[in-house]
Amino acid sequence: MRGLNKVTLIGNLGADPDYQQLEGNVGVAKFSLATTEAYKDKNGHVHHTTDWHSIVLWRSLAELTHKYLRKGSMVYVEGKLKNRQFEDKEGRTRYVTEIVADQIIMLDKKVGNTEDE
Repeated sequence: MRGLNKVTLIGNLGADPDYQQLEGNVGVAKFSLATTEAYKDKNGHVHHTTDWHSIVLWRSLAELTHKYLRKGSMVYVEGKLKNRQFEDKEGRTRYVTEIVADQIIMLDKKVGNTEDE
């Protein structure tokens, strides 16, 4: 049986995307995405919890992200989880879990669109 590695998120960018052009003119963009859930406790008080996710986009999706998204933008992201490790400046092994996106939908309402008014 084959496995399934699928992640679907809706949230807001925590900062402007970090965009780089790699060797061979391949674009890569990275940003943090906040997803917030609200729930009521037994006393009726509303609590919010926010989780942060590291999103990575490649090629045309990276260019689109760099061109149109900014801190606070709301997006739908679909992709897969990837784990990797690296050595930091002190020589310690670090582990990172990222979401490599293969689909992104911008959910912010367009500014200046007179058709909706």
